[in-house]
Amino acid sequence: MEDHPVGDDENRPQKESQAVVPSLFALETANVVANVATKVESKGVVTEADVQRFITLLGRLNIVTDQATSAHALGDTLNLARRYKLSAYDAAYLELSLRTGLPLATLDVNLEKAATTAGVPIFGTH
Repeated sequence: MEDHPVGDDENRPQKESQAVVPSLFALETANVVANVATKVESKGVVTEADVQRFITLLGRLNIVTDQATSAHALGDTLNLARRYKLSAYDAAYLELSLRTGLPLATLDVNLEKAATTAGVPIFGTH
């Protein structure tokens, strides 16, 4: 284990826990970063360096991409999207949690409600 100065969390590897995400995660993240960066960089709220630090931090997380997301898209994912009135993107996260038995990490109220109804635990709410 490497030694890191106290308070140097930004440089500390974040590989202790693992997150499993649908294969669309990288594109969704890029879309959010692009949209937010465009809006807030012009206002001086964040800088390009801030955005790069965020991307670097994401790279330090132990995020595993599910390779079966697309195989479930027109079946279970579509059915969940219709049943819970979710976007197919949000339903992909719910489908993955149901399939793997892992809790769902979300701040989306509708996705959280659907997950709770489907019996999926929400990460961090115990």
